Amino acid sequence: MTNVVVLIKHVPDYTAEWKLSDDDYTLDRGAVDGIIDEINERAVEQALQITEANGGEVTIMSAGPEKTADAIRKALSMGADKAIHIQDDAIHGSDAVQTAYLLATALGTVDGVELVIAGNESSDGRAGAVPAMIAEYLDLPHVTHLRKLEVSGDSLTGERETDDGIYTVEASLPAIVSVNEKINEPRFPSFKGIMAAKKKVPTVLTVAELGIEDGVVGGGNSGSSVTGVTPKPPRSAGERITDEGDGGVKVVEYLAGQKII
Repeated sequence: MTNVVVLIKHVPDYTAEWKLSDDDYTLDRGAVDGIIDEINERAVEQALQITEANGGEVTIMSAGPEKTADAIRKALSMGADKAIHIQDDAIHGSDAVQTAYLLATALGTVDGVELVIAGNESSDGRAGAVPAMIAEYLDLPHVTHLRKLEVSGDSLTGERETDDGIYTVEASLPAIVSVNEKINEPRFPSFKGIMAAKKKVPTVLTVAELGIEDGVVGGGNSGSSVTGVTPKPPRSAGERITDEGDGGVKVVEYLAGQKII
C-alpha cells in the first residue's frame, strides 16, 4: 500500500487579466476567478494511478485563502480520499522558502506518508523550488521534473527529461517528487466522483494549530518583496509590408534592420 499526499495550488484563471494589489504588490487573488493549477491535476492523476495499482489512499494538501476550497474540491472529485486545507491570513505574502516550511510542517502531521507529489512549478509563481525545499526541511530524498513515475515496494523509479537527454532516476520511500506536463493526461471527474466529493470535508488548519510561531510566515518576514510596479506598455502597431514581388526581400531587410538575423 502506498499513501500519497499531493500538493496543489489554487491559482488565478489563466485566461483572466491578473492584477497586483495596491498596497503590497502581491497578486490580487480576489480580483479574478481561481482554478486548480493544471500541473496539479496531473499530480493528482499520478497519485490516483499509483494507489489504484498498489492500494493506499490519496490526501490533498493546499495552503491558501477560502477560495482554495474550490481547487481542493476538484481534486477530491477526481477521486482523492481526503484533504487538508491550511487557511490563515498570516500566510499572506509568504515567499517560496516560507511556503516550503509551512507545507513541510503540515506534512509532519500526516501519519504514514510514503510519497509526496507536486507539480514542477506553479503557473503564478514559477519558482520551481518548493518541492526540493520541502525535501530539505524533512530530510527526504527528492527527484524532480519527472515525465514518468512508477512505485514498486519501498522504492520509486522515474524519468527526467533534460536538454542533454532522458535520465532514469531512483529513490527509496518515503520521498518527494515533482512532475511535469508529460507525466499523464488527467481524468475528468465523473458524476459519481463529484457527488462523493461533497461528502469529503477537508481538515482546516491554521498556522497556530501547526505550532508555527507568529511572524515566521507571511510578508512581514519574507526574504523577498516587491517595492514597485510599472505597467506593461501598450503594444505598438506592427509594420505592414506590401508585397509587390519583392516582399521576401523587404521582410529580410526588416529583420536585418532589427538585428534579428
